Amino acid sequence: MQPQQFSLSHLWAQGDFVTHAIALILLVMSISSWYVIVTHTLRLMANRRRAAAAHDFWHAHRFDEGLAQLTGKTQDNPFRLLALESQAAVAHHRDNQADLHGQLSLNDWLISSLNGAIEEGTERMQRGLSLLASVGSTAPFVGLFGTVWGIYHALIGISAAGAASIDKIAGPVGEALVMTAFGLAVAIPAVLAYNALVRGNRAVVGKLNRFAQDLHAYFVTGAPVAREQAQSKPQLAVVNGQPKNAG
Repeated sequence: MQPQQFSLSHLWAQGDFVTHAIALILLVMSISSWYVIVTHTLRLMANRRRAAAAHDFWHAHRFDEGLAQLTGKTQDNPFRLLALESQAAVAHHRDNQADLHGQLSLNDWLISSLNGAIEEGTERMQRGLSLLASVGSTAPFVGLFGTVWGIYHALIGISAAGAASIDKIAGPVGEALVMTAFGLAVAIPAVLAYNALVRGNRAVVGKLNRFAQDLHAYFVTGAPVAREQAQSKPQLAVVNGQPKNAG
């Protein structure tokens, strides 16, 4: 038997429709999973940089200056989305007191808005990770099906030849082993990447929650309260050298 008979091209040539379909399915799984792995890895790295920028947000002197440090598109930057959502929630609550949600306290309304923004940002970070979980759990079984089908071909060859010679079973068994290896090669990176990305996204979500807590404290007990106190503070007029209440 020639060594070329164990090459991938020879195994593909001697395979039937089922074998080709299984190989193509595994190929599509591999391409899809690697696309998700690359894109989500880049997104995770970007979110870590955005988390560092969110830490510097509080060193700005004004809210708009801090917002300028949260660069990127709003739909791609969960920290910028959170900051804009909190600012919009406070303005909406102030300007729409007659609505039903205007009957809520600013604290409750802001918490609800921040939670919604966090859920939206988390959903965007996790979008596509279910594909990795599906590939990691199903690819070994798809490859195993190819293995079973290859062994079936080997048994058919033995039955047709009437003798269990190595020439009759080496090709189909080699085909079966290749399908098993292909299934594992698709599943293992998907599983490892899924675990790593979930762990990395969980860390980003933790920083997102801390950023939301700081925004809540800023808008509920921070700058807005200070402005209200300054506006309600009685004005003093000096009369004959003595301060008098002008209000």
